[in-house]
Amino acid sequence: MLYEVPWLGDSPMQTLLEDVRYGLRNLRKNPGFTAVALLTLALGIGANTAVFSIVNGILLNSLPFHDPDKLVVLFESKPHFKEGSISYPNFLDWRRENHAFTTISAYRPDTFSLTGTGEPEQVRAEMLSSDFFSVLGVKLLLGRTFTPEEDQLGAGHVALVSSGFWKRKLGSSPDVLGRRIVLDGEGYTIIGVLPANFHLTLPNFRDDRDVFVPIGQWAYPYFRDRSRALGMKAVGRLKPGISLAQARADMDSVAQNLAAAFPQADAGEGAALEPMKQEMVGTIEPFLLMLLAAVCFVLLIACVNVANLLLARSTSRTREFAIRAALGASRARVIRQLLTESILLAMGGAALGLLLATWGCRAALAVVPVALPRAEEVGLDLRVLIFTAVISILAGVFFGLAPALKTSRTNLQETLREGGRSVSGTRHRVQSVFVVIEMAMALVLLIGAGLMIRSLMRLWNVDPGFDPHNVLTFSVALPPSANGVSADAARSIYRQLHDNLAAVPGVRALSLSGGSIPFRSDDEELFWIEGQTRPANDKDMNWTLRYTIESGYLEAMKIPLKRGRFLTPHDNEHSPLVAVIDESFADRYFPHQDPIGKHVNMKGIDQPLEIVGVVGHVKQWGLDADDKESLHAQLYAPFMQGADKEMQQTTGGVDVLLRFDGPQQAATDSIRRAVAAMNSQQFLFDVETFDETISKALAAQRFSIILLGVFAGLALLLASVGIYGVISYVVGERTHEIGIRLALGADRMHILRLILGRGGILAMAGVGLGLVSALALTRLMASLLYGVRSTDPLTFVGVAILLTLVALAACYIPARRASKVDPMVALRYE
Repeated sequence: MLYEVPWLGDSPMQTLLEDVRYGLRNLRKNPGFTAVALLTLALGIGANTAVFSIVNGILLNSLPFHDPDKLVVLFESKPHFKEGSISYPNFLDWRRENHAFTTISAYRPDTFSLTGTGEPEQVRAEMLSSDFFSVLGVKLLLGRTFTPEEDQLGAGHVALVSSGFWKRKLGSSPDVLGRRIVLDGEGYTIIGVLPANFHLTLPNFRDDRDVFVPIGQWAYPYFRDRSRALGMKAVGRLKPGISLAQARADMDSVAQNLAAAFPQADAGEGAALEPMKQEMVGTIEPFLLMLLAAVCFVLLIACVNVANLLLARSTSRTREFAIRAALGASRARVIRQLLTESILLAMGGAALGLLLATWGCRAALAVVPVALPRAEEVGLDLRVLIFTAVISILAGVFFGLAPALKTSRTNLQETLREGGRSVSGTRHRVQSVFVVIEMAMALVLLIGAGLMIRSLMRLWNVDPGFDPHNVLTFSVALPPSANGVSADAARSIYRQLHDNLAAVPGVRALSLSGGSIPFRSDDEELFWIEGQTRPANDKDMNWTLRYTIESGYLEAMKIPLKRGRFLTPHDNEHSPLVAVIDESFADRYFPHQDPIGKHVNMKGIDQPLEIVGVVGHVKQWGLDADDKESLHAQLYAPFMQGADKEMQQTTGGVDVLLRFDGPQQAATDSIRRAVAAMNSQQFLFDVETFDETISKALAAQRFSIILLGVFAGLALLLASVGIYGVISYVVGERTHEIGIRLALGADRMHILRLILGRGGILAMAGVGLGLVSALALTRLMASLLYGVRSTDPLTFVGVAILLTLVALAACYIPARRASKVDPMVALRYE
């Protein structure tokens, strides 16, 4: 008898409480069923919660800045780059002449050698305009930001430091303000500390910055050249009432005015504007949306599985509900009771799912953390909890409705007469339909995962134009004493560094580098072919990527030499200027000609460069992105032939690429000792193999494949359990029939084929439906694939065969059990 709640009377709340208590008691009476259903739902709901928490933190949450929708990132659009760097003079004119922004602030990455505070080390820095943090609306933890007077050439050196740097290097000292630190041999006064929760990831700006200095103090001679853009970007805050479209129109007008005033440098140049949030998360958004769709399939499969369990269980409850109907319970009352039990199951699954989601989020972030921007904002917040509650209720209604409708539709007289032992053929058909549906959804997920895996395999097999194995890249921070030396003295330091590194055991080839590095940095230069009239302005010049390297670069990178010769040690500051070009350069600018002996003129260099060789093309922009970029031409210039100003400016540090034998750690340790032996204040930083560089470049794809593979495997498991459960249920219900067949002479192989045939029909129906669905749905992920069509027949056929075999294997166990039925026991089954 149901417990009465006197103060509630006969209210709907009392009825609901009665249904809840009865449902809980019923679930406790069937612990096996309850455990399986809860675990199935926990997997589905937990996976959805984990992925949604990632999507929520990265895509849905607002940026942690004041009025973030007004923040815009600005670039200089060029003929070959939509989002190019901005020259400093152009930035100053943009800031002064625009009418759309309250202010615009510039930023540019840099590094400094930190000395005098423990062991010398390289710190990552960001050069900033004085109003950078006010644009974002960030308040410092301690101190103040830069003043406009400090953001000028010749002003006293001041710096801001990150909260992490303050704790790590300065012991969280409360009297840090006014303290001096030595960067590249120069003293900087600390005037402020950033808050610990400051996170920003933009082009040329990463969360790992330790030090921030005024950009206007940079004394590099080319920085104030209007025609040179040295890695500087900008952020701006839109004025109230100004839309992004209006801001773009305003900046187009500003760019046109500058092009008219400075045609030599700015003709054809424009301003590109993008919302800050889009710049931060744009590349990962398609992958996350694909994962969210995939994990919804997993939840649907879990719901279908639980619905099948409820249908199977409803057979034993048919008599119960027939008696309740006989005592006056309406069909609506029965349905409500059954849906209450379903929602209780869903809520229990949600509670377990939240635990799985918490673990799953941490695991996902640990697998490929570099793939996720704003990863620090991923977590289980209120929006995620609401999402989990909503999908739990919807799931409970979804998987509980069909069994509830089926169970409530009972023939009262027949059920009471037969004692509840009759079996509905309709119920079997509904279960079969459910199995077909979950098999189809599992197939779609498996095909999606298969396509992504094949795509990644194609990417791994792409020839980058060089051999990345056993190639180490790093930078060497030269000692403060190297600052300000003459160009000849700088070259002498570099030659000594080269010789010391070449003497390290295991180093097979090496090159110092001051220009582009594949996958990591780029250096674009303007040129025109000798014999042609110099273009009137930069807009009409040609662009090339410049690699400033030494003669050992070809062997270190194993780039094939196609024609002529490569650079030699004799190509130095005392010899005529030479260059080597790649095949793309030769094909575009010297079609059907031999470029050897031809000359090119580089902007900013007085003498022409003679082309002495042609090498293979290197995929500078990445394995999957190089073909999409318009700038392919590549030019290699001798490191020692760099202009004197350039040689003096690189004394803060130089990049090195070398090929080594043996274990990486042993080679790295030997190189560190050789570098330190030259000067105790000289050290390595940014040490990385090219295999690691390529792996990072593919981090987003690997992240998606790992999660999609997990979801596909989970879907395959649930689908297999589903078809196993249905076939087991059918075998149990047909035990009497099987016994009669065996008693009348049917052999056991016939019974085995009979049961497997039923499972095979369900599997083939699910595979057929899944193939049709996958043909339509996988087209949506075409942009995420490389070298594989979204309708790749090999993937479709292979996955279809795999799913069919797994389904038949799941059916084999109950089929084998059916073939071993004892006829005498089966005939007494009723």
